Amino acid sequence: MPAFAPDEVEALRSLWIGSLPELPVDPSNRVADDPAAAALGEAIFADARFSANGEVSCASCHQAELNFTDGLPRARGIAETRRKTMTVVGSAYSPWLFWDGRKDSQWAQALGPMEDAREHGGNRGMYAHVIAEHYRAEYEAIFGSLPNLDDRSRFPDGVGPVEDVDARANWESMTAADRDAVTEIYVNVGKSIAAFERGLMPGPTRLDAFVEALLADQPEAAGVLTPDETAGLRLFIGEARCTNCHNGPLFTNNSFHTTGVPPVGGQAPDRGRGDGIGLVQSDEFNCLSRWSDADPDDCTALRFLRDDADALVGAFKPPTLRDVSMVGPYMHAGQLATLADVLRHYRDAPEAAIGHSELEPLDLTDAQLAQLEAFLRTLDEVPVR
Repeated sequence: MPAFAPDEVEALRSLWIGSLPELPVDPSNRVADDPAAAALGEAIFADARFSANGEVSCASCHQAELNFTDGLPRARGIAETRRKTMTVVGSAYSPWLFWDGRKDSQWAQALGPMEDAREHGGNRGMYAHVIAEHYRAEYEAIFGSLPNLDDRSRFPDGVGPVEDVDARANWESMTAADRDAVTEIYVNVGKSIAAFERGLMPGPTRLDAFVEALLADQPEAAGVLTPDETAGLRLFIGEARCTNCHNGPLFTNNSFHTTGVPPVGGQAPDRGRGDGIGLVQSDEFNCLSRWSDADPDDCTALRFLRDDADALVGAFKPPTLRDVSMVGPYMHAGQLATLADVLRHYRDAPEAAIGHSELEPLDLTDAQLAQLEAFLRTLDEVPVR
């Protein structure tokens, strides 16, 4: 195996799981690191009672055996959504959640699908009653006493600022104090789920074993990867320019990029971050909201975000590449079926249907693309024995 140059070794060190920094604090969630909240969040995550039809849970789309994704082009809850499920593994490191970054915390992200008519399809009044009936003791041990939800004239099941006309009308007929009481329970559901998700971290891969041995100057490093995988790795950090977006131990820069991915057939091009900026700024549950536990000074990502929607039309967040072979089809709406399709797309750099693509054609052969794919498969987590 030809030696790696010093700059290549440093690039490899930066991708190594051993370079993953300490988990960042989430000042917006005071129970983020509370084990009891995490246990409650894990139970809620798997509980289909938190849906309008009793059949959809967070785990429906975030399946552990698929790296907490679902293997579908576009997520399906009560109905099909317009985008692919992103993994929640390692998401505690990201300042922006979802493909368009329309949420700025794990707990705000967890709440989004619950009142979306296509996903869980419920409302916060319904969820408050599920907590009271099935999780009262666990909830009250963490967050304090629940209000008297038995008075259905004040707290009906179907209330919330949602698409359903009756639920919205019921919501608007409630007093502001009662709406706040229901919303507080709803927010705490999200914060509990986030406490659980903070513990979902990627495991080591063959690439990590290779880098660790290389950094320790151990001769066994040469046998960890095949020649094609090693060649693909050199391309990844070099000529193929993959680390422009997929860098760091999680193989994502958590920013937003326009890469000319074609729209889903029959649908208008997705504006992505072009809309996500306004959505996160106006979000009821963002870091600066009254439901956040953060001081305004703690909300630096939101206060200083790049407010240039026109320049970010068609831009999406690069997903992590860890366990990438497990999570196809690929791109924000599953437009590309295989890793080979993705690599050809980046080599050929087609024009964007919306926005301006950052891609430039790459002078790579089919054999080199095959080497890149071989390398990407070394990013699958190695099973614990």
